[in-house]
Amino acid sequence: MVTQLNKFLVFEKKEYIISKQIIRSGTAIGALTREAQHAESNADFIHKLSIALKEANETDYWLLLLFKTEYIEDKIYKSLFDEIQELTGQTHTFISKTFQR
Repeated sequence: MVTQLNKFLVFEKKEYIISKQIIRSGTAIGALTREAQHAESNADFIHKLSIALKEANETDYWLLLLFKTEYIEDKIYKSLFDEIQELTGQTHTFISKTFQR
């Protein structure tokens, strides 16, 4: 989970810049998804989920950067990468189903 990663980065690795970026984009995914649940229209729903996809993509970038610069190990990277891929897939499915209505 991104919040645990943030704690690890700040307290164990003393990394303060990327940790702020990944906590912001990583938590935005869930917040936007929750916000979409109460969308005012299908267009609003799709818009909020599309922004969540952008945040997931940004989170994926920060995660890759942390891995490539050896702030996180392969096991942590793969676990969080898989989680982001699952969320992205589910979000694409929700958007596609909304278009079919």
